[in-house]
Amino acid sequence: MEPIFAAVVILAFIALGELVSIWSRARVPGLLVAMLGAFIFAQLGIIPETAVDDSLLPQVYTILVVPLLFHMGSLIPLRTLLQQWRAVVIALSGITFALVTLALVLIPLYGFDHFVAAGGPLTGGIVATGLTTDGLEAADVMPALVVLPALILMMQSLPAMPISSFLLRRYSKHLVDSGELQKYSQTAARTSSADDDGRKLINMPKYLVDNHIFVLFLVLIGASLATLVEILTQAPATVVALLLGIVSTAIGFTPERSLEQANSFGIAIVGVVAIIMAPLMTASLQDVFAMIVPMTIIILVGAAGIIVGGFVATKLVGWRPTLGMSVALTAMYGFPADYLIPREVARSVGESEEQRDEIFNSMLPPMLVGGFTSVSAGSVLIAGILVSFL
Repeated sequence: MEPIFAAVVILAFIALGELVSIWSRARVPGLLVAMLGAFIFAQLGIIPETAVDDSLLPQVYTILVVPLLFHMGSLIPLRTLLQQWRAVVIALSGITFALVTLALVLIPLYGFDHFVAAGGPLTGGIVATGLTTDGLEAADVMPALVVLPALILMMQSLPAMPISSFLLRRYSKHLVDSGELQKYSQTAARTSSADDDGRKLINMPKYLVDNHIFVLFLVLIGASLATLVEILTQAPATVVALLLGIVSTAIGFTPERSLEQANSFGIAIVGVVAIIMAPLMTASLQDVFAMIVPMTIIILVGAAGIIVGGFVATKLVGWRPTLGMSVALTAMYGFPADYLIPREVARSVGESEEQRDEIFNSMLPPMLVGGFTSVSAGSVLIAGILVSFL
């Protein structure tokens, strides 16, 4: 198939998934629709199994995966992470407990390779899944196992999102009934007024920050530096790039949301989705069916570990468990669900527009920071480290 035709086919499935996710308010995961659709069409012979390779999108992934990790480090300002340190602790506790429980269950049952295949995807999202899939293929594991990360990514949000919605609804009702909501609003107002003027060590001229090509050049400098560190020290470039992205954004060398500022984020994500989609399109039905039971065990055990870890950390930092466990569960769905769920809960619980805004604003910061900590940062570190042991 011609590369342009193949790229259109792959983008059609991804775009359809995005539309379904928007129409369903993220209740139906877009990746589930995209990957399941591509798998079915490939099995029926409507599209060739080689469509992903023909599209040349894996080459896009190869070039942009490290810059994408650098971008992940620029998503949330360091100041916000420090202000929401409790959410960071809860998210890290959730994914840590999940990894421990997965190791205790999976390694005796299936072996270390299954644990590696599950660790990154379950505690994170699309980037960690892409790194894991790429690492499994490079390690030449059995074909069925390469499909496992994609299956986990497709299905893990289905149990986590309803649980989070239930917990946040209980938390919101408690805020309203106990009178704590007004206190949260006053605290948020004081925090906002106390923010600094945004000065950083490096102040790039606005005409450079607004130049898409120049920002992309800066991101590629950071990615190149991370790759050089990997060559010299064997430290995973993905992990180094994530840390460099955080530091670079904090000092002002690159802007926040750097790849979005460079108008390059969309094509980078498409490359990652293509890498995840490729083994699923070439897999046989036997490969997929062979992974159904391991996938179910992984999601149930991992979710239990995340909830327990979130509960323990919530007690330690003094938050209500209903909020803390919801923050921990963001590891299983990330953005935009960690934004949409608080919004939907606030709409259903609040009795006035002002109260809905107060409820929403009390939940949103910890949910977003929790999602960033697990999905954008923690899971990438986990995936990068685990695949290095294959």
